[in-house]
Amino acid sequence: MAPKLLSAKANSSVAGLQLYSLRDQLPKDVKGNIAKVAAAGYKEVEPFGYSKKDGFWGLDAKAFSTLLKDNGLTTASGHFGMDEYFVQGKTDDLEAYIEAANTTGMQYVIVPSINGEVLKSADQFKMVADKMNKAAEICKKSGLKLGYHNHNFEWKPVDGTTFYDVLLKNTDPALVHMEMDIYWVVRAGQDPVKLFEAHPGRFALCHLKDMDKVNHNLNTEIGKGAIDFKTILSHKKLAGLKHFIVEQENYINIDPYVSIKESANYVKNVLHV
Repeated sequence: MAPKLLSAKANSSVAGLQLYSLRDQLPKDVKGNIAKVAAAGYKEVEPFGYSKKDGFWGLDAKAFSTLLKDNGLTTASGHFGMDEYFVQGKTDDLEAYIEAANTTGMQYVIVPSINGEVLKSADQFKMVADKMNKAAEICKKSGLKLGYHNHNFEWKPVDGTTFYDVLLKNTDPALVHMEMDIYWVVRAGQDPVKLFEAHPGRFALCHLKDMDKVNHNLNTEIGKGAIDFKTILSHKKLAGLKHFIVEQENYINIDPYVSIKESANYVKNVLHV
């Protein structure tokens, strides 16, 4: 395994960008787009879609890490598809992810979602939570932490409970860290602050993704939408938040690069995180 590089430390004045925001652009010119992310004012990035075969958009972990450093960027976390592990119980992909995470200097291996095939009953919820604890133990042995990123399906009632409730109750807080996607929490009809109060210190990372005021299915730039980030993030210490990651899944009549710069400016100058 490659030696772990120095990673991004918790810095409340640095905004990150989830690179899924530029998923259409990155495959065409990964080097040029990473440079544009840095030019937009970001200091961290959160990659997604890594595979041992294709790496990060054709770059292996070492080359991708060099690209980030050349642009003054770090990466504290990455989204890694875990269906093979949670559905089939295989750890091959997980081990490859751990190696890539260490090579790029990450702190967190993030589970971006869970295959719905293993989320049909409360018993399956508990089984997934148990597997998450075991994956977190594997990560810990390699100097990493495991995180989980939510959407809104986690609050769908099943057998008198929800997947998110089971996950928070049955995973070890010292091992499994939550990456709250604030947009999806709000869209699910939940209150981020109440979750912080009920589970203080569980939320090491968050996605800042705003909700269009007219069509709640769409995103907009941070500060232009319906989500009250000022109030939510006034509780950041209670939540345990260390990393604040902008993400935008769609763009309405705006160039993506202009959009991510607007969001970076708002996060830095208004939210002060």
